[in-house]
Amino acid sequence: MAPVLLSNYGAFTSMQVEDGAVRGLDLHLERLEQEALTLFGVAVPEARLRERMQAALAGQASRFSLRVQLFLPTITHRTPDAMGQPSVLTVVSAPANPLCDPLRLQTQDYAREVPELKHNATLGLTRARRLAKEAGFDDALFVGPDGLVSEGSIWNIGFVENGRIVWPRAPMLRGVGQRLLESGFDLVGLDSETRPIDRAALAGFRQAFICNSATPGCPVANIDGRSLDVDPALIDRLQAAWASNAPQSI
Repeated sequence: MAPVLLSNYGAFTSMQVEDGAVRGLDLHLERLEQEALTLFGVAVPEARLRERMQAALAGQASRFSLRVQLFLPTITHRTPDAMGQPSVLTVVSAPANPLCDPLRLQTQDYAREVPELKHNATLGLTRARRLAKEAGFDDALFVGPDGLVSEGSIWNIGFVENGRIVWPRAPMLRGVGQRLLESGFDLVGLDSETRPIDRAALAGFRQAFICNSATPGCPVANIDGRSLDVDPALIDRLQAAWASNAPQSI
Protein backbone atom coordinates (compact mmCIF):
# COMPACT_ATOMS: atom_id res chain seq x y z
CA MET A 1 0.00 0.00 0.00
CA ALA A 2 3.01 2.33 0.33
CA PRO A 3 2.85 3.60 -3.31
CA VAL A 4 -0.82 4.52 -2.81
CA LEU A 5 -0.26 6.20 0.55
CA LEU A 6 2.93 8.08 -0.31
CA SER A 7 2.09 9.38 -3.80
CA ASN A 8 -0.99 10.98 -5.29
CA TYR A 9 0.12 10.24 -8.86
CA GLY A 10 -2.80 8.14 -9.99
CA ALA A 11 -6.40 8.25 -11.08
CA PHE A 12 -9.67 6.54 -10.33
CA THR A 13 -13.36 6.27 -11.02
CA SER A 14 -16.18 5.77 -8.50
CA MET A 15 -19.48 4.06 -9.25
CA GLN A 16 -22.64 2.86 -7.57
CA VAL A 17 -23.24 -0.89 -7.82
CA GLU A 18 -26.71 -2.40 -7.62
CA ASP A 19 -27.04 -6.20 -7.77
CA GLY A 20 -23.76 -6.55 -9.64
CA ALA A 21 -24.53 -3.89 -12.25
CA VAL A 22 -23.66 -0.22 -12.82
CA ARG A 23 -25.36 2.50 -14.84
CA GLY A 24 -22.77 3.82 -17.26
CA LEU A 25 -20.28 1.02 -16.63
CA ASP A 26 -18.99 1.44 -20.19
CA LEU A 27 -18.27 5.10 -19.43
CA HIS A 28 -16.35 4.23 -16.27
CA LEU A 29 -14.27 1.66 -18.17
CA GLU A 30 -13.62 4.20 -20.91
CA ARG A 31 -12.46 6.70 -18.27
CA LEU A 32 -10.04 4.17 -16.74
CA GLU A 33 -8.58 3.42 -20.16
CA GLN A 34 -7.96 7.09 -20.93
CA GLU A 35 -6.54 7.76 -17.47
CA ALA A 36 -4.12 4.84 -17.78
CA LEU A 37 -2.92 5.88 -21.24
CA THR A 38 -2.46 9.51 -20.20
CA LEU A 39 -0.69 8.90 -16.89
CA PHE A 40 1.14 5.59 -17.43
CA GLY A 41 1.31 5.09 -21.19
CA VAL A 42 -0.34 1.65 -20.99
CA ALA A 43 -4.00 0.76 -20.54
CA VAL A 44 -5.25 -1.99 -18.25
CA PRO A 45 -7.09 -4.68 -20.27
CA GLU A 46 -10.83 -4.49 -19.69
CA ALA A 47 -10.88 -8.17 -18.70
CA ARG A 48 -8.41 -7.40 -15.90
CA LEU A 49 -10.51 -4.49 -14.65
CA ARG A 50 -13.67 -6.60 -14.66
CA GLU A 51 -11.85 -9.41 -12.85
CA ARG A 52 -10.82 -7.08 -10.04
CA MET A 53 -14.27 -5.52 -9.86
CA GLN A 54 -15.96 -8.93 -9.76
CA ALA A 55 -13.63 -9.97 -6.95
CA ALA A 56 -14.72 -6.89 -5.02
CA LEU A 57 -18.36 -7.94 -5.43
CA ALA A 58 -17.87 -11.24 -3.61
CA GLY A 59 -19.81 -11.35 -0.37
CA GLN A 60 -21.00 -7.75 -0.63
CA ALA A 61 -24.50 -6.38 -0.12
CA SER A 62 -26.72 -5.68 -3.12
CA ARG A 63 -25.87 -1.95 -3.07
CA PHE A 64 -22.49 -0.35 -2.46
CA SER A 65 -19.98 2.12 -3.80
CA LEU A 66 -16.96 0.85 -5.72
CA ARG A 67 -13.82 2.87 -6.35
CA VAL A 68 -11.34 1.55 -8.92
CA GLN A 69 -7.96 3.24 -8.61
CA LEU A 70 -4.89 3.05 -10.84
CA PHE A 71 -1.31 3.50 -9.63
CA LEU A 72 2.19 2.46 -10.67
CA PRO A 73 4.60 1.53 -7.84
CA THR A 74 7.69 2.33 -9.94
CA ILE A 75 6.73 6.00 -10.23
CA THR A 76 8.51 7.90 -7.46
CA HIS A 77 10.06 11.32 -6.97
CA ARG A 78 13.34 9.82 -8.18
CA THR A 79 11.78 7.99 -11.14
CA PRO A 80 8.89 10.18 -12.31
CA ASP A 81 9.29 8.99 -15.91
CA ALA A 82 8.53 5.32 -15.26
CA MET A 83 5.95 3.81 -17.61
CA GLY A 84 3.98 0.59 -17.58
CA GLN A 85 0.65 -1.05 -16.95
CA PRO A 86 -0.69 0.31 -13.66
CA SER A 87 -1.79 -1.75 -10.69
CA VAL A 88 -5.49 -1.79 -9.83
CA LEU A 89 -6.86 -1.11 -6.35
CA THR A 90 -10.56 -1.67 -5.63
CA VAL A 91 -12.23 -0.15 -2.58
CA VAL A 92 -15.74 -1.07 -1.46
CA SER A 93 -17.76 1.22 0.80
CA ALA A 94 -21.34 1.97 1.76
CA PRO A 95 -23.55 3.21 -1.08
CA ALA A 96 -23.50 6.95 -1.68
CA ASN A 97 -27.00 8.30 -1.21
CA PRO A 98 -28.00 10.86 -3.86
CA LEU A 99 -27.80 14.49 -2.79
CA CYS A 100 -31.31 15.90 -2.58
CA ASP A 101 -31.41 18.96 -0.29
CA PRO A 102 -31.08 22.22 -2.29
CA LEU A 103 -27.49 23.43 -2.20
CA ARG A 104 -25.97 26.82 -1.43
CA LEU A 105 -22.84 27.33 -3.53
CA GLN A 106 -19.95 29.75 -3.20
CA THR A 107 -17.95 30.60 -6.32
CA GLN A 108 -14.21 30.26 -5.78
CA ASP A 109 -11.24 30.99 -8.01
CA TYR A 110 -9.86 27.51 -8.52
CA ALA A 111 -9.04 25.03 -11.29
CA ARG A 112 -7.94 21.43 -10.88
CA GLU A 113 -4.68 20.26 -12.40
CA VAL A 114 -5.30 18.21 -15.57
CA PRO A 115 -9.03 18.84 -15.15
CA GLU A 116 -10.10 16.33 -17.80
CA LEU A 117 -8.88 13.49 -15.54
CA LYS A 118 -10.39 12.19 -12.31
CA HIS A 119 -7.06 11.99 -10.53
CA ASN A 120 -5.91 11.57 -6.95
CA ALA A 121 -4.70 15.12 -6.33
CA THR A 122 -7.73 16.20 -4.30
CA LEU A 123 -6.28 18.48 -1.61
CA GLY A 124 -7.52 21.57 -3.47
CA LEU A 125 -11.02 20.15 -3.82
CA THR A 126 -11.34 19.34 -0.14
CA ARG A 127 -9.88 22.69 0.91
CA ALA A 128 -12.31 24.55 -1.38
CA ARG A 129 -15.27 22.76 0.15
CA ARG A 130 -13.99 23.39 3.69
CA LEU A 131 -13.65 27.11 2.94
CA ALA A 132 -17.17 27.18 1.51
CA LYS A 133 -18.58 25.55 4.62
CA GLU A 134 -16.70 27.95 6.87
CA ALA A 135 -18.39 30.79 4.96
CA GLY A 136 -21.85 29.29 5.48
CA PHE A 137 -22.26 27.52 2.13
CA ASP A 138 -22.58 23.83 1.28
CA ASP A 139 -19.99 23.53 -1.44
CA ALA A 140 -17.77 25.39 -3.91
CA LEU A 141 -18.37 26.21 -7.57
CA PHE A 142 -15.09 26.73 -9.40
CA VAL A 143 -14.19 29.66 -11.64
CA GLY A 144 -10.94 29.15 -13.56
CA PRO A 145 -8.17 31.65 -14.33
CA ASP A 146 -9.92 32.34 -17.64
CA GLY A 147 -12.92 33.63 -15.65
CA LEU A 148 -15.16 30.75 -16.74
CA VAL A 149 -17.40 28.67 -14.48
CA SER A 150 -16.37 25.02 -14.73
CA GLU A 151 -17.34 22.41 -12.12
CA GLY A 152 -17.74 21.75 -8.42
CA SER A 153 -15.85 19.67 -5.89
CA ILE A 154 -17.21 16.28 -6.99
CA TRP A 155 -19.92 17.19 -9.46
CA ASN A 156 -20.91 18.94 -12.67
CA ILE A 157 -23.36 21.82 -12.77
CA GLY A 158 -26.13 22.50 -15.24
CA PHE A 159 -28.18 25.67 -15.65
CA VAL A 160 -31.67 26.13 -17.05
CA GLU A 161 -32.57 28.79 -19.61
CA ASN A 162 -36.04 28.86 -21.17
CA GLY A 163 -36.51 25.18 -20.43
CA ARG A 164 -33.14 24.24 -21.98
CA ILE A 165 -30.18 22.79 -20.09
CA VAL A 166 -26.98 24.83 -20.41
CA TRP A 167 -23.68 23.18 -19.47
CA PRO A 168 -20.54 25.31 -18.87
CA ARG A 169 -17.79 25.12 -21.47
CA ALA A 170 -14.45 25.25 -19.66
CA PRO A 171 -11.52 23.00 -18.79
CA MET A 172 -13.19 20.39 -16.54
CA LEU A 173 -14.11 16.75 -16.05
CA ARG A 174 -17.15 15.72 -18.05
CA GLY A 175 -18.67 13.39 -15.52
CA VAL A 176 -20.42 10.07 -15.97
CA GLY A 177 -23.58 11.48 -14.38
CA GLN A 178 -23.69 14.32 -16.91
CA ARG A 179 -23.24 11.90 -19.80
CA LEU A 180 -26.00 9.63 -18.49
CA LEU A 181 -28.37 12.57 -18.28
CA GLU A 182 -27.56 13.70 -21.81
CA SER A 183 -28.26 10.24 -23.22
CA GLY A 184 -31.76 10.30 -21.72
CA PHE A 185 -32.77 13.91 -22.45
CA ASP A 186 -34.71 13.08 -25.61
CA LEU A 187 -36.89 10.64 -23.67
CA VAL A 188 -37.97 13.32 -21.18
CA GLY A 189 -38.32 16.21 -23.62
CA LEU A 190 -35.16 18.08 -22.67
CA ASP A 191 -32.33 19.34 -24.84
CA SER A 192 -29.04 20.97 -23.99
CA GLU A 193 -26.19 23.11 -25.18
CA THR A 194 -22.69 23.87 -23.94
CA ARG A 195 -21.30 27.41 -23.85
CA PRO A 196 -18.88 29.58 -21.86
CA ILE A 197 -20.38 30.99 -18.65
CA ASP A 198 -18.58 33.62 -16.60
CA ARG A 199 -19.44 34.96 -13.15
CA ALA A 200 -21.51 37.83 -14.56
CA ALA A 201 -23.59 35.40 -16.63
CA LEU A 202 -24.66 33.50 -13.52
CA ALA A 203 -27.14 36.28 -12.75
CA GLY A 204 -29.05 35.41 -15.92
CA PHE A 205 -30.05 31.94 -14.71
CA ARG A 206 -32.98 31.30 -12.41
CA GLN A 207 -32.44 27.55 -11.99
CA ALA A 208 -29.45 25.24 -11.64
CA PHE A 209 -28.68 21.70 -10.53
CA ILE A 210 -25.67 19.51 -9.85
CA CYS A 211 -25.09 15.90 -10.90
CA ASN A 212 -22.61 13.07 -10.55
CA SER A 213 -22.66 9.29 -10.82
CA ALA A 214 -24.53 9.00 -7.51
CA THR A 215 -26.86 11.99 -7.94
CA PRO A 216 -29.01 12.33 -11.08
CA GLY A 217 -29.98 15.86 -10.12
CA CYS A 218 -29.91 18.00 -6.99
CA PRO A 219 -31.27 21.56 -7.10
CA VAL A 220 -29.14 24.61 -6.39
CA ALA A 221 -30.97 27.08 -4.19
CA ASN A 222 -28.36 29.80 -3.90
CA ILE A 223 -25.12 30.97 -5.52
CA ASP A 224 -23.07 33.60 -3.68
CA GLY A 225 -26.13 34.65 -1.71
CA ARG A 226 -28.44 35.03 -4.72
CA SER A 227 -31.52 32.81 -4.48
CA LEU A 228 -32.52 30.53 -7.35
CA ASP A 229 -35.82 28.82 -8.06
CA VAL A 230 -36.17 25.18 -7.05
CA ASP A 231 -38.37 23.17 -9.40
CA PRO A 232 -39.14 19.60 -8.21
CA ALA A 233 -40.62 18.79 -11.64
CA LEU A 234 -37.24 19.46 -13.26
CA ILE A 235 -35.49 17.13 -10.82
CA ASP A 236 -38.08 14.44 -11.60
CA ARG A 237 -37.29 14.77 -15.32
CA LEU A 238 -33.56 14.58 -14.66
CA GLN A 239 -34.02 11.46 -12.57
CA ALA A 240 -36.12 9.89 -15.34
CA ALA A 241 -33.43 10.73 -17.94
CA TRP A 242 -30.79 9.13 -15.72
CA ALA A 243 -32.93 6.05 -15.02
CA SER A 244 -33.44 5.46 -18.75
CA ASN A 245 -29.86 4.12 -18.83
CA ALA A 246 -30.09 0.43 -18.03
CA PRO A 247 -27.60 -0.95 -15.47
CA GLN A 248 -24.77 -2.89 -17.13
CA SER A 249 -23.53 -6.11 -15.56
CA ILE A 250 -19.93 -6.10 -14.33
